Formats: sequence, C-alpha cells, structure tokens
Amino acid sequence: MNHVMRIGAVLMCGLFLASCTNTAVQKTEAGKSVRERRRDRDGKLFGDGLTLWGTDKKRDAGAGAGAGSGIGVNAHLWYASLDTISFMPIASADPFGGVIITDWYTPEQTPNERFKLNVFIIDRLLRSDAIKVKVFNEKFDPKKNQWINIPSDAKMAQELENLILTRARQLRISSPGQ
Repeated sequence: MNHVMRIGAVLMCGLFLASCTNTAVQKTEAGKSVRERRRDRDGKLFGDGLTLWGTDKKRDAGAGAGAGSGIGVNAHLWYASLDTISFMPIASADPFGGVIITDWYTPEQTPNERFKLNVFIIDRLLRSDAIKVKVFNEKFDPKKNQWINIPSDAKMAQELENLILTRARQLRISSPGQ
C-alpha cells in the first residue's frame, strides 16, 4: 500500500509540474512562432522530406524557371543544352545535377579529330554564368595507331555556351506564362 502511495505522489507532482508550463504559442513580430523560427534557422532533422508525386510548391516558390518542372536546374538552360548539342551522341544526362556528358564525336570534315563535351548547368536562374562547357579534343596518330589528347580551343567552349544561352532565351520567350 505504501508503494502505491509513492507512485500516486510522483504522478501528482508530475501533473502539477506539467500544468506549470506555458503551452501558449508565442508569435514574434514576423508572425512566426519561436519553434518555426528555430526550424527555419536550423533546418529539419531529416531534411525537407521527399516529394513523390508533383512538386513542393513552398520549396519551389521563387526558384525561377525549372521550379515546377521536376528537374534541379533551370529548365530553359537544360532543354537548350540538349537541343544545341543534339548532333553529338549523349553518354550521360543528369537533370537533377545539371550535367550532360557526350560521347566522342568525329566530324565528317576532320576524320582524324574527335571532340567530347561536358556541359554543367550550375544555377536555377537563366544567367550567363549559369552554364559551363568543357571541350575535350583528341587527334588520331597513325604512327602509334591511337588517339592523343590535344589542347582544346577555349573559343569553341565559349561559342557553345553562347549558343546554349541564346537558345535558352528563345525558349523562355516562347514559353507560355513568361
């Protein structure tokens, strides 16, 4: 019986202490509770979660073109990049990371020379510094019967970047709602 009395006293003390806490939500001058401000500042323990179907409107708000497209980069730059380098075989394309890697391409005019491109889209906004093109160039050495790396032309990479940006601007102008 004495044991039951002790447990009852502990429970009563616990209830008394719980009733002393302030459970009212305190709003700050910005209209967010302390808990919301702390979550915004520190983030969530498991990240922002996983969106299975559709898009997260809150997370994508204000992210520019490509926000609702399901890809992690600017949609206009992505499609313009694919369209501009469509004459080359695509080895890999990652729309979430914004990386397009082509396979080796040999132009008909120069059968002893081949090119490979890596295209990086590094922003969700349509800006001139949001795209980088890396050109790899090889020449065939008939004496050694192998391909040899040669320095690539920086002008070619710049021209490809400009072509992609021009095409992306055309896509943005022609897209509905812009």
